[in-house]
Amino acid sequence: MVYYQEHTQSTVLRNVVFDFYSGELGGTIYRDSRITKGDGAMNATAEGTASVSVRPLKILVVDDHDLVREGLRSMLEGQPGWIVCGEATTGGDAVRSTQELRPDVVVIDIHMPGMDGLQATREILAINSQIEVLILTIDESWEVMQAATEAGAHGIVMKSDAARDLIAAVAALARHEPYFTSKASQIIVQRTVHPLGTSPAVPVGLTKRERDVVVMVAQGHSSKEIAATLNISAKTVETHRRNIMHKLHLKSVAELVRYAMRDGLVPP
Repeated sequence: MVYYQEHTQSTVLRNVVFDFYSGELGGTIYRDSRITKGDGAMNATAEGTASVSVRPLKILVVDDHDLVREGLRSMLEGQPGWIVCGEATTGGDAVRSTQELRPDVVVIDIHMPGMDGLQATREILAINSQIEVLILTIDESWEVMQAATEAGAHGIVMKSDAARDLIAAVAALARHEPYFTSKASQIIVQRTVHPLGTSPAVPVGLTKRERDVVVMVAQGHSSKEIAATLNISAKTVETHRRNIMHKLHLKSVAELVRYAMRDGLVPP
């Protein structure tokens, strides 16, 4: 699911609502349904129940400004089940800290001395591709948005929006869902809209059902919502999504959204 807002006079702003297991933002739930053997009293207690443990979401914060890191830590550690497992001030430190601390999410600034956040992102994901990276930036340019997604980051938050969007962004990444703030989305949309008077290209190689899935993904619907609307299983939706990404040679949901806008499947 991509978090984005459409900005046209004819389109109602749509915010995707995130749901989280057991109400704990970012908490990973492990269930063990094994029944403990023992006397009758112990069996009576254990039988038919499942023990539940929550592993904290580990977050690494990377920024070369002390006050920024302190502010980010304060916001993040205010969430149940979240811990800031470490801080770094350079891209190189971020890579080393990732190797040592094994965070789930890395919140990293782009502009830092030495290795920048983009190169650090590439090296972090080379260590563990399951880590989610959230880019913080003050640079509101298409080139930065493109470079961040190409580096492998699944989330972009403008520093000016951090107080409002940081928690939702990290929560989305904890569920392995991309997140782009409204400003980032505006920049992407403005770069990919059709020039006035041009005709949208007909998507080649996609089936009608795949085009339906593309449209609903671009509109911000989750796999569960798409499955319910199209009367298919969520697993089938995921299969369609993989096939679509392969056919169109796309690497991220952000690229899929840009494709849908560029080729006229959804309005800009």
